[in-house]
Amino acid sequence: MYVITGATGNTGKIIASKLLDAGKKVRIISRNAEKAKELTDKGAELFLGDTLHPELLKKAFDGATSVYAMIPIDWQTDNYTRHQINHAKAIAEALRFCKTPYVVSLSSQGAHLNSKSGVVLGLHEMEKIFDEIEGLNTLHLRPTYFLENSLGMIGLIKHAGIMGSPIRADLSFPAIATKDIAEYATKRLLALDFKGHNIQNLLGAEDISYSEMARVYGAAIGKNDLKYVEFSYADFKNTLMTQMGTSENVADSFNEFIQSMNEGKIMSEAKRDAESTTPTTLQEFSHTFKYVYNM
Repeated sequence: MYVITGATGNTGKIIASKLLDAGKKVRIISRNAEKAKELTDKGAELFLGDTLHPELLKKAFDGATSVYAMIPIDWQTDNYTRHQINHAKAIAEALRFCKTPYVVSLSSQGAHLNSKSGVVLGLHEMEKIFDEIEGLNTLHLRPTYFLENSLGMIGLIKHAGIMGSPIRADLSFPAIATKDIAEYATKRLLALDFKGHNIQNLLGAEDISYSEMARVYGAAIGKNDLKYVEFSYADFKNTLMTQMGTSENVADSFNEFIQSMNEGKIMSEAKRDAESTTPTTLQEFSHTFKYVYNM
């Protein structure tokens, strides 16, 4: 039996659905019963709540063979790292209490860093917290930058005719579609072919830059002159806080992550090989970008 946290998100929903399709018993944790209905209609057992509550998690994890563990985003928290650690500790308490034998966690590139990694610093701590649980076999997935992050620039394209962020225009980095993370996680959850403590990089199909993204996306949406513009960290922080409603700490954490990314620290330990390379290319993802742009 499997337990999927974040079950209505980009990865969790696909994982839960595929496990159900494979005939597995699946429990899901979600804060929204309506969003979870597609999965409960397929036979998933819903535990309504979130991963900050160990008593709820203990009930959900009871008898589970494996858990897919991910930490939700909180855009308004005044301490993003503490938010991540609090969720990790609650999940760990339930894993330890239930003597769950396997966990697959959604970590990130940059989780090898113990400082200056912004929004992934808490994932560094999560990995350590899970690895300290006696008898628990861990597989920490470290995906790279999500292609879906670029969807957040659609409003900017429509209003200003550009793409933009503080990420260097000339920086080439691996990028991944979240569905490929879900596919890989499902494969490993079904196989449970890992022992001890393990890390798996997931690096997408190719290395790309935001300048290249602008060219490919521009062609997809009929804006062949679409350009990518580097923003200052100060302007990006202001945008996050005023237009997206984030706390100052969250905005600063994103900037810290991007600064480390620009300096080559986030991807410094990632080595591309057959196992870490996933199928969805930027060109293929541009169809998703076009669909969302035209909605």
